[in-house]
Amino acid sequence: MLYALLCDDKPDSLQLRLDNRPAHLEFLNGLGDALKFAGPFLDGNEKPCGSLVVIEADGLGEAQTIAAEDPYAKAGLFANVAIRPWNWAIKNPDAA
Repeated sequence: MLYALLCDDKPDSLQLRLDNRPAHLEFLNGLGDALKFAGPFLDGNEKPCGSLVVIEADGLGEAQTIAAEDPYAKAGLFANVAIRPWNWAIKNPDAA
């Protein structure tokens, strides 16, 4: 099952994001094939203000564990994180 992690940064936390970005990228790359895609949301000034991460997990509990292990989450960057099951219906490169 795919899960979308919808993460909103706390206000005025750009420096916290930048400080933890190398560890965050290493973490995401370490997920291997479980990571489907990821990237930041941008504010009106085109500065990162949140994240969209789509992962494959065996269930909601596993998706929650992965989300909690993200260095951004551990650093307290996010004001909130929503984890929702997601169906990649259009332009899914893994679909037959």
